[in-house]
Amino acid sequence: MVETKIVEKLLLTPSEAAKALSISRSKLYELIGQGRLSTVQIDTSRRVPAQVLVEFIQHLQHREAEREV
Repeated sequence: MVETKIVEKLLLTPSEAAKALSISRSKLYELIGQGRLSTVQIDTSRRVPAQVLVEFIQHLQHREAEREV
């Protein structure tokens, strides 16, 4: 029996990160420039850690919940 494992990406390209957030690449770079999203650099490649996207979404949800109170 062969077991298939799906491994989620830990680092995304800016294009992949923008697509995951359903925003444009320009908006993604704006968020990076504002310090709202952090990135890592591997040689000449810039990547967005998947965990950063999860934390960003959680922050937005928390902020939205506070507004509703």
